[in-house]
Amino acid sequence: MGYNLLKGKRGIIFGALDENSIAWKTAQTVHDEGGTFVLSNAPIAMRMGQIDQLAEKTGSQIIPADATSVEDLDNLVEKAVEILGGKIDFVLHSIGMSVNVRKGRAYTDEKYDFTAKGWDVSALSFHKVMQSLYKADAMNEWGSIVALTYMAAQRTFPDYNDMADNKAYLESVARSFGYFFGKEKKVRVNTISQSPTATTAGQGVKGFDGFISYAEKMSPLGNATAQDCAEYTVTLFSDYTKKVTMQNLFHDGGFSTTGVSQEVIEKF
Repeated sequence: MGYNLLKGKRGIIFGALDENSIAWKTAQTVHDEGGTFVLSNAPIAMRMGQIDQLAEKTGSQIIPADATSVEDLDNLVEKAVEILGGKIDFVLHSIGMSVNVRKGRAYTDEKYDFTAKGWDVSALSFHKVMQSLYKADAMNEWGSIVALTYMAAQRTFPDYNDMADNKAYLESVARSFGYFFGKEKKVRVNTISQSPTATTAGQGVKGFDGFISYAEKMSPLGNATAQDCAEYTVTLFSDYTKKVTMQNLFHDGGFSTTGVSQEVIEKF
């Protein structure tokens, strides 16, 4: 049941691939809360996923865009404002990809053109998205921009590879751009550091199943699901969090502040 938290609000949601993705769940939840939006993903991702089904269910239009292309993003922002009938109130950046991980290369054996591509897609794209919005003056005052991240930005998880570096950069961009967006446009920028989540992208990380079980045992409230994250994201899009900005917000059932749990002690 929705509460009309986003009634009359307009947005852009990046990265919905299939029904397991956080962006997909967020789009559905935003729709339930009265928000309208355009969906965007890279053309290659659109061929792999089922974004057309999501667009039909939520009455949304799709604007393909390569998030590493400033030209594509400028076009996306212009078309989104036109389609939605006004400036943007919320944006979700749910984009991440490591070529090194996909190709099975260890962190100690990176191929650096792979590294650069992954950084551009996963981290620099967040700056590019915000710069396009900023230069077009496309955000309404008290709008909200959210990107998804992971705790490997602060702590070492060996198999997360160069995605850890990408997430650290992403979080820094949120703080730095968040200052300017807040000061000059009254727009807030935050990142959500989510539990390990069984998405298509997450399952590509080596040892994922074992780690998700470990995190479940470590977290007092258990792992946050994709749907849990969608609901938390909606609160950050709403008017109830108007003074929350430049934060990295842990949404992980308490994992990030638990030293060790009784379940883990008993296991070992």
